[in-house]
Formats: sequence, C-alpha cells, structure tokens
Amino acid sequence: MAARVLLIEDNPPSMELMCYLLEHFGHTPIRARDGLSGLEAMRTERPDLVVCDIDLPRLDGYSLAARAKADAELRAIPLIAVTALAMVGDRDRAMRAGFDGYMAKPIEPETFVRDVEQFLPRREDV
Repeated sequence: MAARVLLIEDNPPSMELMCYLLEHFGHTPIRARDGLSGLEAMRTERPDLVVCDIDLPRLDGYSLAARAKADAELRAIPLIAVTALAMVGDRDRAMRAGFDGYMAKPIEPETFVRDVEQFLPRREDV
C-alpha cells in the first residue's frame, strides 16, 4: 500500500536519502525541516505515518511527540523517531515521549523502507 509519509528532518542529506528511498518504493514523502513545521504538516497534510528526528530546531522531537499524542486529531498517526541519539535509555525516552517506534541513525538504506512500513496502519485498521 502506497503511503504518505511525513519526514521531519533538519539534515538535508538525511532528508534526501529518506525521500529517495520512500519514493523508490512508491510512497509519497512530505517534508518538514523543523518541529513546528512538522506539527503543522501533521494537521494540514494528514499523513499515514510520521518519521521524525529528535534534535530539531524550533520544537524538538520529544515535544512534538507529546503534543501530537495529546491531540485527539493527531494521536492515531504512527510516529517513528529516527535519531542519532542511540545511547542506553534514548529509545525508552522516545517511547515515553509518545513515539510508536524508534530507529537509530545512520539509517540502513537496505532496510529503511521495510522498517518504516511495519508502522503503517493496515487497511482493515483504517
């Protein structure tokens, strides 16, 4: 199933790689370069899934996740943290903030799309 995936990422090379991979597998990436723009894009674009960095300008990923999960209109959108924060406890902190999944950077191009697709709502769930 092709999906609309919102990528919230401030690093241009990371953004380009994730967009390229998603497009190659038939998905439509939507771009946001900071947390506030990402939260607004969640409201206006209604993506099927959000892939979000943690260390973002204007609103960090933890705060974005907390706000999204507190919003009745946004909380059902799956939210995946993709971050270079990969120390002991970082995954748990992301999950406590409201993320539904966690992936460490650098991403693995061979498995990135498959890993992201695991979080897409199934047709019968929609």
